[in-house]
Amino acid sequence: MAQVQTAIPKGTRDFSPIEMARRNYIFDTIKSVFKTFGYAEIQTPAMENLNTLLGKYGEEGDKLLFRILNSGDAFAKVDFDKPLQAQVTEKGLRYDLTVPFARFVVQHREEISLPFKRFQIQPVYRADRPQKGRYREFYQCDIDVVGSKSLLYELEMIQVASKIFEKLDLNVAIKVNNRKVLSGMAEIAGQSDKVVDITVAIDKIDKIGLEAVQTEMRSKGLTEDAIATISPILTLSGSNAEKLSKMKALFEGASHSGIRSEEGLKGVAELEELFALVEASGVKTLVELDLSLARGLNYYTGAIFEIKALDYQIGSISGGGRYDNLTGIFGLKDVSGVGISFGADRIYDCLLGLDKFPATIQQGSTLLFANMGSEEAKYVVKIAAALRERGVSCEIYPENSKLKKQFDYADAKAIPFISISGSSEKENGTINIKNLATGSQETFSATDIESIISFLK
Repeated sequence: MAQVQTAIPKGTRDFSPIEMARRNYIFDTIKSVFKTFGYAEIQTPAMENLNTLLGKYGEEGDKLLFRILNSGDAFAKVDFDKPLQAQVTEKGLRYDLTVPFARFVVQHREEISLPFKRFQIQPVYRADRPQKGRYREFYQCDIDVVGSKSLLYELEMIQVASKIFEKLDLNVAIKVNNRKVLSGMAEIAGQSDKVVDITVAIDKIDKIGLEAVQTEMRSKGLTEDAIATISPILTLSGSNAEKLSKMKALFEGASHSGIRSEEGLKGVAELEELFALVEASGVKTLVELDLSLARGLNYYTGAIFEIKALDYQIGSISGGGRYDNLTGIFGLKDVSGVGISFGADRIYDCLLGLDKFPATIQQGSTLLFANMGSEEAKYVVKIAAALRERGVSCEIYPENSKLKKQFDYADAKAIPFISISGSSEKENGTINIKNLATGSQETFSATDIESIISFLK
């Protein structure tokens, strides 16, 4: 029998105990903030029907969907005169958590109350080219609220993000734009019919630069006049208020085209209100208007967000926005929503690269009971059980091996305390506990669980 190669698919990863401890630190921090804003947890399947997923992420997003081959003999009834893919693949792995959430809302609309606030922490899958900070399987941590058009919920997305990154001690900038502003940009450029092409191109500006974005817009058929109108907007400088003032003037007809854009003016008005709410709420994190921010997903219709780490070179670590029509695709019209997604894997890379994980993060047990013999093991079993009842993680070494081997085990597993309790401790009803970091050691009554727990803290 041929030896099986021990490898995993590109773009996926195994996680060691210490990596899981760090990841759970991120998940627990994010989840705790979500809950303080009133979001409740749901989960959806890893796979969805392809008709749920296709067409929601744009042409480029559709190319990145993992399609699942139908079970059984998928090719048994294939008509080779018709397109093959649709006949043998009816399901796909979820690309994000927002579209499955929209499907969930529609499917369970009789069971939920609006506005409906949910959070979801699950893996998503994209057939992307693996690279630093970009994986084919990765976790998203999402909040969404549907059933209200109030800009207070846009503010809430910003407040949640600010609080999460404050707790994680990451210095970030929250970048904000509005898809109505982007539509207005296309309108004053005389290219309203190419707003999707424009946003897809603009969305790459951080990766490929302005000149390459201009080249892509030309390839999509934009005129030189249109490109000349759009390009300066992408590099506008000044405060948020100054940028909005300049955009307002352009949408009122001050551009060289002289075209007025009501849609663009609506976007400016929404941004003015949002930034006023941000200022009133006292958000500590930097929140700035970025007119080059596009978010390449087709379903966004209003405010859009993207969060960048300021002290670590990586792509965006969070993003989201307002969507007015997503549930309408599934038959439930006029239900607006807004949400934001936090990329746990990129946040992990930032915390690791900046050495920001707390030193106290633990991957396993707090206390190891050394095995000093069968009778002594019976003695400490009861003590270990009492500690576990109080939430202390502990374990007993399985064999009566040399103490050096047992100490090495504690060191390898980063167990901070060890108890070496032999026959004399058993006779006296005591246990010894040693702090392996400081070398300090104390003796306790085996029944004094409170004092033992205090020493272990």
